[in-house]
Amino acid sequence: MRKVILAAAAMGLLSSTAWAGDVRIMWYSDGVEGQVFHDLIDRFMKDNPDIRVTIDDVAYGTIKDQLPVQLAAGNGPDIARVTALKALSQYWLDMTPYLKDADFWVRNYGDQADWMRPDGSQAITGFMTQITLTGGFANQTLFEQAGVPLPDAKATWSDWAAAARKVADNQKVPYAIALDRSGHRLTGPALSYGGNYIGADGKPAPVDAGTKAFITDFVAWNNDGTASKDVYVSAAGTTYRAAAEDFINGQLVYYYSGSWQVPNFAAKIGNAFDWVATGNPCGPAACTGMPGGAGLVAIKATKNPEEVAKVMDYLASTPVAKEFAERTLFLPANKEVIAGGLDFKTDDPQVKAALDAFVAATTTTSPEALKLPGWKWSDTLYGALVTRVSQAVAGEISLEDAFARIDSDVAAKVAEAQ
Repeated sequence: MRKVILAAAAMGLLSSTAWAGDVRIMWYSDGVEGQVFHDLIDRFMKDNPDIRVTIDDVAYGTIKDQLPVQLAAGNGPDIARVTALKALSQYWLDMTPYLKDADFWVRNYGDQADWMRPDGSQAITGFMTQITLTGGFANQTLFEQAGVPLPDAKATWSDWAAAARKVADNQKVPYAIALDRSGHRLTGPALSYGGNYIGADGKPAPVDAGTKAFITDFVAWNNDGTASKDVYVSAAGTTYRAAAEDFINGQLVYYYSGSWQVPNFAAKIGNAFDWVATGNPCGPAACTGMPGGAGLVAIKATKNPEEVAKVMDYLASTPVAKEFAERTLFLPANKEVIAGGLDFKTDDPQVKAALDAFVAATTTTSPEALKLPGWKWSDTLYGALVTRVSQAVAGEISLEDAFARIDSDVAAKVAEAQ
């Protein structure tokens, strides 16, 4: 009996240590990338049977609203795909001691490393699953049917609003223009109008004339029916809402979102209508979009840092990063992948043209826009911006009140942090 008990205990010990390398990943998808990610992780587990990887597929709202609460409580996954890279960087794990070749990470992902680590740190906390840029999409078929020419590369925001309104009226389409309900999405246009969020001391500056000018135009477009008001009034606080489905369903003439929508449109629009990526409309100061992307980061609270680093080494490796980019139609961050060229897995000429358009649009990104992904207070500004602009769109507060409340919201967050 004693031998049986000891044997059973030994088997129990073996079964528990066999999965001592559990790694849980919180993942969200904009389009088809989740399927590709699952394929890659399944392959990893076949080659590494001692590590069990569990993927929790969640909505972006869960990443944005619930993950920070979990992290603050010392909970959460071992790895997460996030966009609040700098703001939550105190929770990311420095993988440097656990990586197979830290120099590989510095060479290939170093340009964006500061986006996802605390200021002044040299930590390696993760990598960008893709580099993104905000920009516009036009329903080319609707423009052609309405007999309205597409505005050119130097067209202003007012030009696009007017042209899209003319098309919507002619084709009896519900919405002329729409911007995702996101402070990040409002920022590219605000910078194009001459806005700047960063003060001389590195802290948030008060809402300036350029930002006020764009927000004033944007609220006016919502009030006169040019913009899709539903996007901003259908949610509260900082809740994200995209207008992608309206565009996919042919109900929206001009949609301002970003490069991450390309694979989504490729999969869901098909040959229903012709669409084009248009770059970024111009303001008085620039024709800029907002760079960024989603990062895959390791979580400091993990109990299995070695296994986490092994998973991350695999996903960041050049062959895997190349396959992920080609199959998801994302712009990669890995320098070796970029240097070697990509063969995007699509036969759709619209998709290739859109990707080329976003690559070209990177040349007009303003210096102010390039600073924001690595700035500590970006997400604070984005949250205040979308909350108060939405209230102005809904008519709950005046524009002047919205501007004052953005400043007070941000000041309160800065004081709280200190």
